[in-house]
Formats: sequence, structure tokens, C-alpha cells
Amino acid sequence: MPRFSVIVPAYRVQAYLHESLASVLEQSFTDLEVIAVDDCSPDACGAIIDEFAARDARVRAVHLDENVGLGRARNAGLRHATGDYVLFLDSDDSLTPGALQAIADRIKETGSPDVLHYDYARTFWDGRTVRNQYSSLLTQEGPAPFRLADRPGLLRILMVVWNKAYNREFIEREGFSFPPGYYEDTPWTYPVLMASETIATLDRVCVHYRQRRQGNILGTTSPKHFDIFDQYDRVFDFLDQHPDLDEQWRPVMFRRMVDHLSTIFTKRGRLPRRSRAAFLRNSRAHYARYRIQGAPVPRRTRLRHALVRLGSHRTYRALWTALHVKRRAGRYAATARRTLRAAALQVHYRIQLRLPVRENDAVFTSYWGRGHGCNPGALEEAFREHAPHVRTAWIAAPEHHHTIPTATRRLTPGTAAYWTALARSKYLVNNVNFDRRLVKRPGQVMIQTQHGTPLKKMGLDLQDHPAAARGTDFGQLLRNVDKWDYVLSANRHSTLVWERVFPSSYTTLEYGYPRNDRLHNASAQEIARIRESLGIPREAIAILYAPTHRDYRITQRLTLDLERMLRTLGPRFVILTRAHHAYDEPLARAAGGRLIDVSDHPSIESLCLAADALVTDYSSVMFDYACLDRPIVVHADDWEAYEAARGTYFDLRAFPPGAVARSEDELIDIFATGHWRGSRSAQLRAAFRQRFCGYDDGRAGERVVRHLVLGETVSAPVPGAGVPRQTTEPSATTVPHL
Repeated sequence: MPRFSVIVPAYRVQAYLHESLASVLEQSFTDLEVIAVDDCSPDACGAIIDEFAARDARVRAVHLDENVGLGRARNAGLRHATGDYVLFLDSDDSLTPGALQAIADRIKETGSPDVLHYDYARTFWDGRTVRNQYSSLLTQEGPAPFRLADRPGLLRILMVVWNKAYNREFIEREGFSFPPGYYEDTPWTYPVLMASETIATLDRVCVHYRQRRQGNILGTTSPKHFDIFDQYDRVFDFLDQHPDLDEQWRPVMFRRMVDHLSTIFTKRGRLPRRSRAAFLRNSRAHYARYRIQGAPVPRRTRLRHALVRLGSHRTYRALWTALHVKRRAGRYAATARRTLRAAALQVHYRIQLRLPVRENDAVFTSYWGRGHGCNPGALEEAFREHAPHVRTAWIAAPEHHHTIPTATRRLTPGTAAYWTALARSKYLVNNVNFDRRLVKRPGQVMIQTQHGTPLKKMGLDLQDHPAAARGTDFGQLLRNVDKWDYVLSANRHSTLVWERVFPSSYTTLEYGYPRNDRLHNASAQEIARIRESLGIPREAIAILYAPTHRDYRITQRLTLDLERMLRTLGPRFVILTRAHHAYDEPLARAAGGRLIDVSDHPSIESLCLAADALVTDYSSVMFDYACLDRPIVVHADDWEAYEAARGTYFDLRAFPPGAVARSEDELIDIFATGHWRGSRSAQLRAAFRQRFCGYDDGRAGERVVRHLVLGETVSAPVPGAGVPRQTTEPSATTVPHL
């Protein structure tokens, strides 16, 4: 008896079926059976299923003699299921890597519930992946398992069959099966959730829900959408047969029905024009049939309920049109207000430009308004320490204000205070560029700190790499560069690159990167506090995994199975995952406490201090982490594609900071054998540090302040002088090895 029976019905999906079946069979969790049901498909679906069955004994091919529709095809699969739990997967969708292992772990953790509800993400033809908007309802916090009455908000999530795992004994005991029709999920999912004694949630995307451009039956124009009325009749029949559930859930099902009917009616392209009036009349009849007198209706849906209750096509259209006009007028008014506000702010800015520059004001920002950090953040701290007479301010979006020190003034982009600061502060510090409308005044000093040592092509070098340039206006880029007075550099390699790809009259300060000062100055006690705050056990070996952005991909997807890596390496290892700031989603969810997402952590320097080793691909974090003289492993599985799309300044594989893995298996082997911290890795790291970390000695921020603010004569660091400095290792178990 396998743990899981995965039922995959197939009809006219030959282009997607291979990917769907492979996503199940290639899971790291292997205790499963796949029941692939050929619903008498006229294309090659049947042949594809037979090919998979011939290659893998876990696949059972079921061929139906006639086309019976999705619901009855699932019933055919259920009759062959032998697993403890049943999962349904539509044949154009796919399971995400590691999904079944996560589901199995959560089922065990929550005591084998009747239903486990997990998350999904929509995937689009252009590569975009958008997570379920109600994913927060699947939080694993709180008691588990539970009943639906304890968390009724779950009903707001898309009511489909394929985002849940079902205990097969529970399904058979309750006699659940699928009816025919378009909306066969409705009379399955609602009764299943209402009848379940035990429900659990898994806060993880386990299914990629393909949004097909064409071919989705629910997106076709057809009178078959009238099937929804029969399906809700079945839901209320279920409640009639279960009086213990009826009183509590009938009002809820009534509201869900009205919302569903209204959605079908208002969705363009669902109903043929001549059938819309009839659909609304049927909706009115169902409203009258199942309405409960006195049952409360949420304020936001009262109009919708009233229109369905009236059942007048013309009234519905008139009111809907009026609301549409009102919303459009509101949008126009909002646009006009924004335009007037922007014009007023620019007038304010022009006035401020005529007032004197404030000699003791400095304004900082980084990464287009993100939180306090990177080189500008470290330099702002150096300003407060070594030039306390200078008032500092930080520009950040409101959601990042909590990262700004209390002694620093907070500024929100686009406000009057923001434009005043840009107009009148003497020192302007950024690691990217300020608003292009900024006017650089005589007497102002603009400091470009940069945000990493360049491995990938930058600036004017991107003219030969359009995939990475993405329509960059190089003329505007150079106009911004002309505003720079000083550029910070961490090594001679960076100096030569910056002066060539950002040509202008600025002065390069080879003082090192201020953000790396902390890596040299941190104490063992500080490192221990950071590890404890992140939940890293004292004896654990912590690996920081920090990949970079891929210019040749629209969707930034994870290519490593981190759960598999942890299972192979054993309980001593912990992985911290740090997504690039351009990513929309974290790299991984928690897995037994040893896979920790730190994408939202405000300080990359803290994460570097906490980690025993760094795993990255081509991220500039490797140049900073090398200051710690701790092991670095490069995962270069797509170097050729990355180099072709982005371009690089040297072959990282020929001059790496440590061991190089060209596949997931090689990466795991490097850690399993200890090669990650062997003598050869140490030799490579020493050469890398000698080349790229020579100016970093823990005093970069102080040098900048003393030279630019205090006017002192500051000697540039001697290349290589700071290299031998090494901070205390984070974990007690790795001290003898590092």
C-alpha cells in the first residue's frame, strides 16, 4: 500500500501531460502510485500514459471506452486507488519539487488528518508565477488538526479538488464521488471540508496551476455554465442529509452560491449573450429556494445579492454599468489628483533649490528606497560615529522604515520632505541612482557607494547584452553618472571596471566597502546572538544559500532541491535561503526547522556572520563573504547561459573562491565529503581574497568620513594589509576545521 495515490485524468492535453506526469514521478518522495486516466482522448494522451507505465511500475494506465468528463474520470481513478492518501492533479498542471515530501511530513506532524490543504501558484505562458492571493489563510500557526468551523476562512480559497490531500479511508467511509458537469469540484470540495473531523494546512506551494491561453473549459463561452445550478443543488442535498451540519453551514453555502452565480454572470465570455437573461432568472429561482430569512449578508456583497434576488437582466446591467462608470470616474479623479500633487511637489522642489545648501545635512538611500543597509547604511552609521555634527536622513518606502535607526530621520519618497532633503543636503549617498529629476547643485557632494564587486557586466558594457540591459537608456545613465563626485571601490578590479563602464570626472576612493567593516569587527558574542535569533542550533553547520538574478529568465526559479540536500547531509546542517531582492517569492519554505528563509532579513552582513559557509552562483556576495575567510562553494550549473545572457569579466570557474559544483549532485558531494573546507578550497580562497579583499580592513567607513566630511588627509589602505584578518567562526563544531 503506497502512501499516496495521485490521480491524473487526461483529455486533449498531449502538450502538457508529459510534464505533469514527470513532476510526480521525479519527486524526491517515492512511496506513491500514479493512476493516469485516459478519458478516451482523441489525441496522443493514451499513448503517452502507456509510455510512462512501461517505464515506471508506479504508473497504472486506465483507459476509458468513452469520454465521460473530468468528474467521472476522477471516479474511475478512485476505484483503482490503494494509497493512504489520495491527491488529484489536473493533467496540464504540475507538482513543485519536494511537494510530496512536504505533504508527507505535514501529514505525519498533524496526526494523519482527513484533509490536508496546501497552496498553489498560477503559472502563465510568459513565465510569471503568481501565488494564491489568500495564501496567508494556510498558515501553520495555531492548533492542528482542526475543524472547518475553527477556520472558516479556508472557504475563501479557490474551491478546487487538486489543492488538497484526502485520507482515502475518510473518502470511502463518507461515500464521496464526483458528479458529471462543468463545475464538478463544487459538490466535492464543500461537502468534504464540512464533513471533515480533522483538517490541517501546509503553507507551501505544492501545485503550479497552468493558466492556458486557450482550452480551459471554464473560460469558454457555452450554455454548459448552467451546470452550476445542478451542482449547488447537490451541495444543499448534502446538507439536507446531514442535519448536524445544516444549521451552521447552510447560510454560508447560500452566500457562496450567490457570489459564484454572480461571478459567472459578470465574467465576460462565459455565457452566450442570448442566455444571460435566462441565467439570471435561474439565479433568482435558486436565491428564493435556498434563502434563509434573517441570515446576515456581508456589507460588501449586499448589492450583488440584491441584484440576484431581483433577477432582472436589464436592472442588473444598468446598475453594473453605473458602478463601472463610477469606478472609472474615480480613477480619473485619482489620476488628476496625483498629477496636481506631482506638479505642486516640483514647484516646491524648485523653490528649495534657491535656498542655501545645509552644510551639516546628509541624506542616504539604497536599492531604490529599500531599508537601511548595504554600503550607504554602513556609511550612515560611520557619519553618526565620526561626524556627529552632521544630521543624517534615510529615504525608504514606509514598509522599510522599521529598519532605520532611531537616531536617523525617516523620509518617504515623493513627499515634500524628500524633495527638500534632495535640494538642500550637502551629502547625497546612494548605491544606485537617485531620481533622474534631481538637480545636482554646486556645493553638494554625491557619493556613489556601488553595491558589490562586479563579476557580471555593468554600465556601458551592457550595450552588447540586450537581454540584461532591458531597454536601458544609456544616455540617461551617463547623465546620472555625471552627477557623481566620488565612487567607492573595494579592489583594483572594481576601480578599473567602474572607470571604464561609468566614464565621467568623478574621483574613485579605493578605501574598501563600508558594509564589510562589520565583517572584520564583529565579536564572537555578536555572532552567537545573531545565530540564536535566526534559530540556528549552537552545534549546527549553517550554510547560507544566496543565488543571484538571471537575466535570461522571466521567472526566477529555484533549481536546487534543498530538502533533498538536507536529508542527504544529515541533521547537523542548516540552510539559510536568501532570495535576490528582485525575486517575487522566497526560495523555500520551512522544512523541519533546518531550512530557514531569511529573504526578508534586513542585514546581509548579519547572515554572513551567522553562516559557516556560503553557497552561491554568481552573486557579488561572494566577494564580501571572502573577507571572513570562511568556505565558499560555487554552484555553476548554468554558467554558459548566464555568461551568454549577462556577460562576465572573468571565468569564475577558472578563478573561484572555493570548490565549484556543476550540478546538484556535485554540490551535495562537496559537502558530504568535506571538500568544502579542505586544503584545496582554502588555497583557492586565499588567492581570491588576495585579489578582491585587499582594501577591506574594518575602517572603510571611517576613512570616507574623515576624508570627505572632516577634510583630513587619509592614506589609502595598503592592498593586502587587511587580508589576514579573520572573525571568530560561528559554530563550535567547525572551529577546528575552518
